[in-house]
Amino acid sequence: MKKFSIVIIVINLIGLLIYFNYSIRQKERILKDGTLVLLDLAPVDPRSLMQGDYMNLSYQIAQNFPVDSIPKRGFIVLTLDKNQVGHPVRYQQHREPLNSGEFLIEYTSPNSWQLNIGAESFFFEEGTGERYEKAKYGGLKIDEHGNSLLIGLYDGERKEI
Repeated sequence: MKKFSIVIIVINLIGLLIYFNYSIRQKERILKDGTLVLLDLAPVDPRSLMQGDYMNLSYQIAQNFPVDSIPKRGFIVLTLDKNQVGHPVRYQQHREPLNSGEFLIEYTSPNSWQLNIGAESFFFEEGTGERYEKAKYGGLKIDEHGNSLLIGLYDGERKEI
């Protein structure tokens, strides 16, 4: 019986390692091949903006959404302007339909007043928070499936801070 338990533990560990490696490779693929999208940051109360070594982020697209008419999980369909700034077109439950020049960002809505795109925290080196206070855009890399990865904050000139 003891041998059987060890085998089960080893199989679970191998499965866990496979899952972590797959997840890391997926994030690396998004960083390498993803499309850069800049999203307008919404105003946040400065007293709660800095908490230790991270910043809570809020996006304009997560502020102005049709509260009662969107599903709890779905996709924000965006178009990009010439400066790579994303503008919401519609909210939909599935990846399709998607027109030419449109991009997806997956979202969840845990309640009727909140929309999360999975990039709501930005971590930085302790003591460097003041330089990020002028951030106007959150820079995300997105893939064709709507997965997003926050890569940095950008100022009003769309330059990475």
